[in-house]
Amino acid sequence: MIYLDTSVALAHLLAEDRSPPEKLWQETLISSRLLEYEVWTRIHARNLTRSHSDEVRSLLSRIAFIELSSPVLTRALEPFAKPVRTLDALHLASMDFLQRQGQAITLASYDSRLNAAARALRFPMYKL
Repeated sequence: MIYLDTSVALAHLLAEDRSPPEKLWQETLISSRLLEYEVWTRIHARNLTRSHSDEVRSLLSRIAFIELSSPVLTRALEPFAKPVRTLDALHLASMDFLQRQGQAITLASYDSRLNAAARALRFPMYKL
């Protein structure tokens, strides 16, 4: 199961210089509900709501979402092996929750700080 970080979703939606391989979209994708909020916030901030709404909805429909439930939020309050930003803590806590539920999680992210923290927690990385 691939945990999709917002950086990858936005790179795909915004046709950035870096773009995930097409095979990624054939994988089983999961993410925190946080990704949905982060994506829409960036789309609105760039005034792309009209031009990108259908593509955003389509991308989001491919992803299974884990809610920011009490166990996830409680884990995000605990320290991590490396210092993390708030939203990264929520993503890492979501990944940790899934792993504790017996899911094999691989992270797909372009965010070097999130990748470093995930590696410190021994999460494998998806090759982008």
